Amino acid sequence: MKNSAVLVIDMQRGLFGEVPKPYETDNLVQVINNITKKARKSKIPVIFIHQEQNQGTLVYKSEGWNLLPELYVVNGDYKVQKTTPDSFFNTKLEGILKALNIDSLIICGYATEFCIDTTTRRAAALGYNIQLVSNGHTTHDKEHLSAEDIIMHHNYTLSNISSFNSVIKAVHSDDIDFLE
Repeated sequence: MKNSAVLVIDMQRGLFGEVPKPYETDNLVQVINNITKKARKSKIPVIFIHQEQNQGTLVYKSEGWNLLPELYVVNGDYKVQKTTPDSFFNTKLEGILKALNIDSLIICGYATEFCIDTTTRRAAALGYNIQLVSNGHTTHDKEHLSAEDIIMHHNYTLSNISSFNSVIKAVHSDDIDFLE
């Protein structure tokens, strides 16, 4: 775990302002705050990823683009802007990870079936081992499937991908130990 980083993806006001909010939003924020607090205490870098769009609620530096005010963010945390569900595509993320000699990621945030899924698969393809925080990502209910089912499906599916030369494991936040 020494060469790990925590990725907190798309926990922005504009994505959580809808009614109803994403599944278990309040619990998710608490889980992420606990993970980032433990990471910082163990000198594990925390990287907040921001989705950015040219129009709508996620315009750069707009109110909706900002992180949720309930999230605990400190000066030493990194911030990365992205324009696609892939946190690596045309961003500075991989450069930051290489500069910090990171080989493992702890992934949490929003939206399970889009940015969490895409970033997890891309990270695995790039050779990073991943702990997907099983209770640390969320989405909205969809017409075809509830958010709870989407989360459960992705925890199972992503953890069972074995074609990369890296490991993806869905791990409950209580089972992530930063002192290993």
